Amino acid sequence: MTHRTIARRLLGTSLVALAAAASQPAFAQDEPTGAEQQGDGQLNTIVVTANRREENLQDVPVSAATLDADTVKTIFDAGAEVTALAARVPGLFVESSNGRAAPRFYIRGLGNTDFDLAASQPVSVVMDEVVLENVTLKSFPIFDIERIEVLRGPQGTLFGRNTPAGIVKIDTVRPGNEFTAQGSVSYGSFDSISLDAGITVPIAPDIASLRVSGLWQSRGDWIDNGFTGEEDAYGAYDELAGRIQLLLTPTDRLSILGSYQLRDLEGTSTLFRANILGPGNNELNENYDRDTVFYDAGAGNQAQYEADIATIRVDYDADFATVTSITSWANSEGSSRGDIDGGFGAAFLPVSGPGFIPFPSDTQDSIELDQFTHEVRLASDPASTINWQVGMFVFESDFNVTTVGFDFPPPVTVRHTNDSWAVFGQLSAQVTDVLKLTGGLRWTDDEKQFAVVSPSFISGPGAQYRFVQDDRLSWDLSAFYDVSDEASVFARAANGFRAPTIQGRDVAFGAPPSIATSEKITSYEIGFKSELADRRVRLNGAVYYYTIEDPQFTAVGGANNLVQLVNAEEGRGFGFEIDSAFQVSPDFLVTAGLSWNDTKIQDENLAVGICAQCTVVDPTVVLSGTTRALVDGNPFPNAPEWIADVTARYGVPIGANGEIFVFTDWAYQGATNFFLYESEEFNADDQIEGGLRIGYARTNGSFEVAAFVRNITDADNVKGGIDFNNNTGFVNDPRVFGVSARVRY
Repeated sequence: MTHRTIARRLLGTSLVALAAAASQPAFAQDEPTGAEQQGDGQLNTIVVTANRREENLQDVPVSAATLDADTVKTIFDAGAEVTALAARVPGLFVESSNGRAAPRFYIRGLGNTDFDLAASQPVSVVMDEVVLENVTLKSFPIFDIERIEVLRGPQGTLFGRNTPAGIVKIDTVRPGNEFTAQGSVSYGSFDSISLDAGITVPIAPDIASLRVSGLWQSRGDWIDNGFTGEEDAYGAYDELAGRIQLLLTPTDRLSILGSYQLRDLEGTSTLFRANILGPGNNELNENYDRDTVFYDAGAGNQAQYEADIATIRVDYDADFATVTSITSWANSEGSSRGDIDGGFGAAFLPVSGPGFIPFPSDTQDSIELDQFTHEVRLASDPASTINWQVGMFVFESDFNVTTVGFDFPPPVTVRHTNDSWAVFGQLSAQVTDVLKLTGGLRWTDDEKQFAVVSPSFISGPGAQYRFVQDDRLSWDLSAFYDVSDEASVFARAANGFRAPTIQGRDVAFGAPPSIATSEKITSYEIGFKSELADRRVRLNGAVYYYTIEDPQFTAVGGANNLVQLVNAEEGRGFGFEIDSAFQVSPDFLVTAGLSWNDTKIQDENLAVGICAQCTVVDPTVVLSGTTRALVDGNPFPNAPEWIADVTARYGVPIGANGEIFVFTDWAYQGATNFFLYESEEFNADDQIEGGLRIGYARTNGSFEVAAFVRNITDADNVKGGIDFNNNTGFVNDPRVFGVSARVRY
């Protein structure tokens, strides 16, 4: 057996053991949780690490929002994955045309629609202070977490290049000095199962502690193949992930945390549905049936991915500063295959459908990735009047991407390497009792190389070699002013960049690789943070404006099915975000968020390919015999104009220690254009999804059992399109009913 097979079996056994341990009576928890921590019906304190140290959200001059562990579990109750975070906080959008394998993140409208496994993104995902750079690492399952932070706007000083839009920061539960355990399990429609558990075992008091945690998510096939007549042919997945952490604290000054994480996914990749949009509008037509697809290819649309992440963190409290070293190794490999045209046959065959399909497409992309990161930083005592931190960072990535066309094209493997290093520093000064100033600088050098490993049908190995490099200074400056004990205002200006990018998937289709130079962003924002009514109301907001020089975009698909990187001349965005919470009573909590975002491509000459059958509304031009759309003035792709979220929890006390509760959560996504050009078909508007939980809970947070429903209205929402030779799209998950239980002690 391979090491992953052995580890997978051990993980499965461990999850069962964790669930069993977590299901024992809760006897060790004496402290109240949630809003009770703050007294009689006050809001709890939100801790963030936007400045690489724990701080109260209300004291940080950054537009940020958080999701706590319970909220994330609720969102994932039906076995959902990372894309379920879309629209859960203002300004954040997530989507994927690669199923559970390669999500695409957007903050304040800025992201990347590239579906290739080599795609870069302007939103970084950072887990336990380790950047997950490749898209397959960004999909690492989220479980046993403390919180998720969404930091909006450029974060280049402390987190580096490829963060011009912001960061999604995931902090997991660490080992501690006390025995603790948590577990949650849910079962729902389509045999959907989700199990999340973690247990901390102190080995030696104040010296060594172990935490083991894991996740298992599973669903059965539920979608029929109308072409072959096979029932329940698609839709299943089986995902297993685990984490083991060992914390050593041999002295009061030294701590060493080692962790190893493993992921194993087998399931159905995204199901594309031929000709379900329009024509002439973005409505789902008679070809659409959520329970049925019509495939003659794709080999079951199978996706298989594995990943390993090993990290060593060392913290040493010296007399003058805390020294932190974080070293991480990550590996990811796997593949996904799909019937890309979403139907069967082609125009030159006897039968083609549903709807017109000019020619069939069946492709598979796979990756073999190694990533290494190392960071060392020194940070002063955070209690000082003047705080500082300095550090250095090294990043190395080496991966192969193989594209296989079944019938066409022949297999082609290309290699991408990325080497980057940086030095950085930040200084924060409490100038007066009410005014704090913060500034930071980071110098980054980034190099990428690209080469063909196995030949395409028009070139041999080594052909199409490309090299790009850039070195650049990023900076930020902010001021935070306490207007009163209840309210503060802040202003922030920041500069960042996304490093130059090479895209080589088109080599498999006979076209040369494309290159995009660095995109450079300068962002300005002013905001306020407040806790009012004796800390029963929290209201935070920000207004922002940013400009981008040479924004990187991906011209995806078109009738020629190409993936080309392009630089527009300029781009700009502006808008606002509001995050709020209301402790209406000790038993009634409401949260609400709202963002508005206006983005615009500014390039009079930028022309991109268009789909074969859709109704394009942009001006067009013929270049080299091909009709292209002029996209000047268009919004950025996948940049929702409005995002809103609402949650509400109401509890009715039962006895001295229990309550019956009702919890509901809703997310709204406004007008969204899918591609660089605008068409009648490839866009979405006014999408709403909600959930509901009703159950019984202990007031100390030790136990909960509930019935739930996700996508309560069973909304059919188009989440994206395939910009190819027909009006193909893909949709959200259906309604899921289920039951769940959670324990903590």
